[in-house]
Amino acid sequence: MKTVYGEMCISDCAVRKWVRIFKGEDPRETILRDRKRSGRPLSASVTAHRKKVDCMIRANRRVKQKEIANAVGISKERVHHIVTTVLGYRKVSARWVPRQLTVEMKAQRKDICTQLLELSTVFILA
Repeated sequence: MKTVYGEMCISDCAVRKWVRIFKGEDPRETILRDRKRSGRPLSASVTAHRKKVDCMIRANRRVKQKEIANAVGISKERVHHIVTTVLGYRKVSARWVPRQLTVEMKAQRKDICTQLLELSTVFILA
């Protein structure tokens, strides 16, 4: 606008200040937080959906996010959020694997390692 009207043009800052005054707001107050807006609340991450997703993954570790989304009736993005952030799974070799080892998993790993150690000592002695 300055190229058309030159230095007589009103600044963008002044226009914004006038708009705030006409809306009934104090221009000296700076709002740092978002105001409440009408909109759809996040309902896809409710506990019922989390349980359904967890049951589907435990039943079939190779299930796809798209299949879960279609079965539960939520978006793929929400499924991804629930699976990775809330439930703590990750994809390893096309399977969903929990990020944290359970007590049973730790015991199973210990048993397997001790069996492998016993086998290696048998082969070394032979």
